[in-house]
Amino acid sequence: MSRNVKRDLKVSVSGVRGIIGESFSPGLAAAFTAAFGQYVGGGKVIVGRDTRPTGEMIEHAVVASLLSVGCQPVLAGMVPTPTVQILVEKYQANGGIVITASHNPVEWNAMKFIGPSGTFLNYNESAALQDIYNQPDFSFVGENDYRKVKVLKNPFDAHQELIFSRIDVEAIRRCRFRVAIDCCNGTGAIYTRPFLEALGCEVFAVNDKPDGVFARGPEPTPENLKALSAAVIENRCHIGFAQDPDADRIGIVRCNGEPVSEQYALVLAAEHVLSETPGPVVANIQTTKALEDVAATYGCEVIYSQVGEINVTEKMLQTNAVIGGEGSSGGVIYPTVYPCRDSFTAMALMLEMLSPGHETIDEIVASLPQYSGVTRKYACSAANARNIVSELRQRYREEEPITIDGIRINFASSWVLIRPSNTEAVLRLTVEATSKKETEAVMARFHQEITGLLQS
Repeated sequence: MSRNVKRDLKVSVSGVRGIIGESFSPGLAAAFTAAFGQYVGGGKVIVGRDTRPTGEMIEHAVVASLLSVGCQPVLAGMVPTPTVQILVEKYQANGGIVITASHNPVEWNAMKFIGPSGTFLNYNESAALQDIYNQPDFSFVGENDYRKVKVLKNPFDAHQELIFSRIDVEAIRRCRFRVAIDCCNGTGAIYTRPFLEALGCEVFAVNDKPDGVFARGPEPTPENLKALSAAVIENRCHIGFAQDPDADRIGIVRCNGEPVSEQYALVLAAEHVLSETPGPVVANIQTTKALEDVAATYGCEVIYSQVGEINVTEKMLQTNAVIGGEGSSGGVIYPTVYPCRDSFTAMALMLEMLSPGHETIDEIVASLPQYSGVTRKYACSAANARNIVSELRQRYREEEPITIDGIRINFASSWVLIRPSNTEAVLRLTVEATSKKETEAVMARFHQEITGLLQS
């Protein structure tokens, strides 16, 4: 990165993101968009956004910039991120841009870049885009070469139809499930209720006004789901679902009102899919060991990738995986529908799993291998984060750690992962063990090591 971009702007395989009015601006968005337009070689580019109040401003900058380099903007409006990915393939577009900071707080915004295959740019592709961005000689077109902006009607229909063609819709409809949802005032607030009602569910919603003013923390993690838990209990629901603002992540609440760890959304999906279609499983390195345990019961292997959706999807496509995702973010990827992280596909799979009626979600979760996990974040520059990871690799080299992304150290009954975040200027420490007591002890030990390195 050059061109006087502020240091707190995050540019990675997860896109370009920052705080509006500080590191992220319409001008910056326009410059990156022009680079992307040249990278994909013109043509149609699908543009979608989440419900953040700043999204419309950035959308205008993106549209103007796409026109300036000869692209045709195809506007999907406020839609889930996976919808844009599906639309790129449906309309044979040269690429897509999603204006969303996903799970970041409302003061953030961002752009995620999608290639012609409908998946996000990988590391090499992202590097090529940044090279173009850092060259000031964009090829702007003349007036006669401007393309007409196209606006899509009912953009989510293609997404819903694709999911419904891959699951047992009638089995779900027969159950007449009572479902509570928490859409975090994001794009799910527009589409989740009608999606579930089309599956025959009676829906009880909280945080379902699509104004982008998040009534809770944007991540669908247990500590943020108190309102959803109350709705599940009050309405005697079979299950509760929570989404992040761009609706690619999923959180789950049991019928007793207890939230499920975000790590277990993928485990539940794998339990269901592997019971019918055994095969390889891919997960990012920050995923619970319970996934390995479940896969082993079906004679299946778990293959690990770096953190980041594109890293998981590329590995899934290489290995013909039947299910995969990112346990660390409540991300479920079911390639039978589409190779992308998708809360709508995850909801459909969970309801299909419950449709035989033999077990409740409480009973299914209780039957899974149980681990205790916790994650901690440390404000840290990228350079310091790399230095800390390098030092820990030396200290623990005899443990033969996994080093594809940060450092993961596997002990007899626990594991530790230390890695720089792709989306924030932080170093993340994740610990998981077979008991809460051991988790706390291991966390305390590595917290002391990391804080010591930060102060040195």
